[in-house]
Amino acid sequence: MSIPGLGQLAPTAPPIATTASTASAPTTTETLEPYWEYRFDVPHGSTLAIKLVSGTAEKDGTELAPNTPYAFTATKSKINTWHGCTLEITAPSSGTYDAYTSEPTADETPLVSYLNLHFKLESLRAAAQRGARTGPRVLVVGPPNAGKSSLTRTLASWATRMGRQPLVVNTDSREGMLTLPGTLSAAVFATLIDVTTDWGSLPSSGASAIPSDDNPKLFKRLLSRLAVAATSRLAEDVDVRSAGMLIDTGGVPTGARGPAYYDFVAHIVSEFSVNIIVVLGSERVGSEMQKRFAGQTTSVGELVTVVGLEKSGGVVERDEAFMQSIRESAIREYFFGNTRMTLSPFTQQVDFASISVWRINEDGGGILYDEGDTHTDLLEKAEPSMMIQNCVLAVACASVNDSPDTILDANIMGFVYVADVDEKRRRLRILAPVSARLGDRPLLWGSWPEHMVNLLI
Repeated sequence: MSIPGLGQLAPTAPPIATTASTASAPTTTETLEPYWEYRFDVPHGSTLAIKLVSGTAEKDGTELAPNTPYAFTATKSKINTWHGCTLEITAPSSGTYDAYTSEPTADETPLVSYLNLHFKLESLRAAAQRGARTGPRVLVVGPPNAGKSSLTRTLASWATRMGRQPLVVNTDSREGMLTLPGTLSAAVFATLIDVTTDWGSLPSSGASAIPSDDNPKLFKRLLSRLAVAATSRLAEDVDVRSAGMLIDTGGVPTGARGPAYYDFVAHIVSEFSVNIIVVLGSERVGSEMQKRFAGQTTSVGELVTVVGLEKSGGVVERDEAFMQSIRESAIREYFFGNTRMTLSPFTQQVDFASISVWRINEDGGGILYDEGDTHTDLLEKAEPSMMIQNCVLAVACASVNDSPDTILDANIMGFVYVADVDEKRRRLRILAPVSARLGDRPLLWGSWPEHMVNLLI
């Protein structure tokens, strides 16, 4: 599964690593002993090329092909080796980067415990396959900067290398998986994941910066809708059913928002019938999970198991400026592509009256009806205005004649970008990945991600 402009799955051709300008850039060699890691931080505007010269190495569970250069930009990640390797590092010709070698032993690295978890999941998948049952449904939780997305990605990569097809679910709308930020998504992973592209961008997860806590009704509703789609896929495909699910989450917030987070976790456990909760990097969160779910069973009578794991020492903290740059890069890539694939979006002028724009009601509405009953409308019709300029709108897989509830529950078929608004002429200039009539589909306008700078500059 892939959305145009977001090539998250492994390309069929070797990745393009360097341009002519980086061919003459300084090159160094790093020799790693077994269990060592090469950790690197590449800012926006810089490109670091890494090539495996000898031995074996992997990034988040995906093996590096020998003598194939990989280009990394705007990322903070790591490459680890189980048996030792030699890497050739080509520094950016312009810009900077930060990198160092971590030297843990087998007893010190948490990767061994991650691998043990993988083997346990494999035994459960094999048993599920023999008995025509559903495989493990694993939920990864933990505090910010614990490496939840990296662990989920690693477990998915190891599963695909074993010939499995796990269903990976992203419930952290701060970061997109195979789609743009601001969405929830699920996809079956049946092939190797592209080494140079992360769905979570970094081996860490920060505190939620989106208004899910401000609109819990909407968030829970979307989670339930996603759970219906995910469980339906498990029921339809025997290979996916035996492989089970891997569910990523956002970081546990501190302070007053903590109880709401645990409420969301309980909702996910119930809706997705989670039977394994992996707590990464926090005894406190692990204790809370034990208290809430000890002795609890799934809808099919399975006990919910809580597993605690140590976080990797290589996870890093990401500030909001870096995360905003990541979001803008993802949106720009969706419309214009990247170094491996250049895209040319279609530009069209549309009248206000020819499109149907619906806005997410952040406060739930609180509309008073007859007999004193108060109802909450999560979706309301919106009139295009200057407020919509430089915003990304989601194209719903629904009809403009459908009810607001149907539109809200519909899957998203793609995105468009509002480049210009002419209120006097009542016209919009819109960028879209394909040439298609927008008037046939409802357009959803949310308050997050934030407005972008002009993509056409």
